[in-house]
Amino acid sequence: MAEVRPFRCIRPNQEAASAVAALPYDVYDRNEARAEVEKNPLSFLGIDRAETQFEPGTDPYAPKVYEKAREMLDDWQKQGILAEDTDESYYIYELTMDGRSQTGIVACTAVDDYLSGVVARHENTVEAKEQDRIHHVDVTDAQTGPIFLAYRSVEKLNRLVDAVKETAPLYDFVAEDGIGHRVWKAGSEDVVTQIYQAFQAIGRVYIADGHHRAASAVKVALKRRGEHPGYTGEEPFNYFLSVLFPDDQLMILPYNRVVSDLNGYSVEEFLQLVKERFAVVCCGHEVCVPQERRHIGMYLKGTWYELRVKPQAESADPVQGLDVSMLQDLLLEPVLGIRNPRADARIRFVGGIRGAAELKRLADAGTTAEPQRVAVAFLMYPTSIGELFAVADAGRLMPPKSTWFEPKLRSGLFIHRLTDSADS
Repeated sequence: MAEVRPFRCIRPNQEAASAVAALPYDVYDRNEARAEVEKNPLSFLGIDRAETQFEPGTDPYAPKVYEKAREMLDDWQKQGILAEDTDESYYIYELTMDGRSQTGIVACTAVDDYLSGVVARHENTVEAKEQDRIHHVDVTDAQTGPIFLAYRSVEKLNRLVDAVKETAPLYDFVAEDGIGHRVWKAGSEDVVTQIYQAFQAIGRVYIADGHHRAASAVKVALKRRGEHPGYTGEEPFNYFLSVLFPDDQLMILPYNRVVSDLNGYSVEEFLQLVKERFAVVCCGHEVCVPQERRHIGMYLKGTWYELRVKPQAESADPVQGLDVSMLQDLLLEPVLGIRNPRADARIRFVGGIRGAAELKRLADAGTTAEPQRVAVAFLMYPTSIGELFAVADAGRLMPPKSTWFEPKLRSGLFIHRLTDSADS
């Protein structure tokens, strides 16, 4: 059963919410983060990426950067930009993009569920990336970016969420990127009890996005347990901030691939090797957007092609049967020599939100003197939430960059302290 609890949330006042809400810290590079904070000093990115408060060139992992984040978080509470609710509640969070909405439940999920596998993972994490968030969470004594979790849709939870959405929202705004955000508080004793019990009946929840944030939160919890040998398991640090969505509301976009060279082959030689492995349809200048699984778009030297996996190459294995796996196993490794896509600098990954136009732009620029040239680009069909669940249920891991979720959860709307107010 999933232990998903209400919590005492620190959140922005109504007037500041739209300014505070920020895209996740890892969406921006260093220059983009600084520009965003300079444009909007109330952006929570200033706390999530506190190096923006120092001179350019400051080490983003220096101790003073994390201390600055803690200082700003405390100062914003003193100024009333952020305030802590007095009761433990769930929150309902709706995001709307291009007329399509998805609604999740904001809560705190048990660290022990992560350790036992009730919270299922489908992706490995990188220690170096974890360390930054471990320090940020530990020094600020707060989780500021929620982990995106999914569960198989439950009618009882759907009804409870719909009922709460009939009340007046706490926040209702459209961000600069056009994404609508609405938040409600589900704080009545009866609703809290029903939501808690409904999650208790769910056997497993899944990390959709935020594997590094989740792993970091868990490692901070284990560190705190070591520092508090008499811990009871009820302390706030034993839970991590999350937003849980029913699977039937989620949209996954593809994670596309671009490769810098053809591994020594000419265009003609490479295309012939592709034809030996796939059924190939030439689309000319018309973009070949995959309309179903086992179909992959390819842009090569100004021409689009559709690659169709041959029946004899298909696999029922939950990992080997993924489109991203078949591209890797049939073409990227044996032909282009990319054995480890996590480490090979010749391959880059492009989020599906950027679309086919970005792949074409990168590849066309690759014919010029651009330093990061692209020789061939691959437009993928999106991995489904069912495929994600199947991989996680099998205890397996997906290849890197298999899923791109949109819209992204905002940071700063919900903050979870790791210690009770009375103890901090």
